[in-house]
Amino acid sequence: MTAEIIRDRRGLPDALKGAAVAVGAFDGVHRGHQAVIADAARAARALKAPLGVVSFDPHPRRFFQPDAAPFGLMTPDQMAQALGELGVERLYLLTFDAEMAGMSDRDFAERVLAQALGIRHAAVGFDFTFGKGRTGSPEALRTYGVELDFTVSVTDRIDDPDGLKLSSSAVREALKAGDMARAAAILGRPFAIAGQVVHGDKRGRTIGVPTANVPLGGYMRPAFGVYATRTRLADGRVFDGVANLGVRPMWKTPEPMLEVWLFGFDGDLYGQVAETQLIAWLRPEMTFDGLEPLKAQIDADAEAARAVLASIPAWR
Repeated sequence: MTAEIIRDRRGLPDALKGAAVAVGAFDGVHRGHQAVIADAARAARALKAPLGVVSFDPHPRRFFQPDAAPFGLMTPDQMAQALGELGVERLYLLTFDAEMAGMSDRDFAERVLAQALGIRHAAVGFDFTFGKGRTGSPEALRTYGVELDFTVSVTDRIDDPDGLKLSSSAVREALKAGDMARAAAILGRPFAIAGQVVHGDKRGRTIGVPTANVPLGGYMRPAFGVYATRTRLADGRVFDGVANLGVRPMWKTPEPMLEVWLFGFDGDLYGQVAETQLIAWLRPEMTFDGLEPLKAQIDADAEAARAVLASIPAWR
């Protein structure tokens, strides 16, 4: 199940209003986010209302810092998929523009949550802020809810028994360090990059290692290097593999790229969307004294990737 994405809050029919919603950026839909969504789900069951999530596109940080380095953890489609797996029926993915940025916290509660979406309940995290200048707080939202006829729940901070900080920033720190196990522990699933397969320079074919090349787009840049991977194709098939993520020091690419060798795959993926989980970081990018040493290292990387993946449960 995938949550239905609703992008325009204006003129919604009554059938798309009246949900119990979790409100926030939810980039990554990590375990901390999942706790807020679980509170919204409890309210939805009690109210016999649909379960929804209110989020924003672009991320508010991108609106206020348009020149910031890429920092995204997922695409809207990945978010809808992750939310659907949690039972969310609707993703209100609202445009974050100058109008939204200029709303006071009171305006957001009244014009967006109450009037446009007609929500019955809002679940937010303990550190939730909203409105121009981030002046709104969970306590303020509770006050507005009494006036505007929706209830509010506030999810306390979730402390992981292993001491993990459950936040999007902590996921980014783990990815930057190449610590894929830590990133997966925070997310509740492996980090994955989804995108359309594009044409590369086809050098891999000359050494018997054809790759599916996917631009990184708005994703944050994990540690450059070689990864053990698991890729799901558009038709649902899943392939183990090994990938280089970066700029390829021997034949530099203009922008960082994910280049995945799918074990046992033979076919044409150009133009299709593939989603690749980065299961484990194996080594940094390297330069070689020719194709033969490169091929020998790729074979060693493939063997290492297979060994890692043999101990990791299949895609879920």
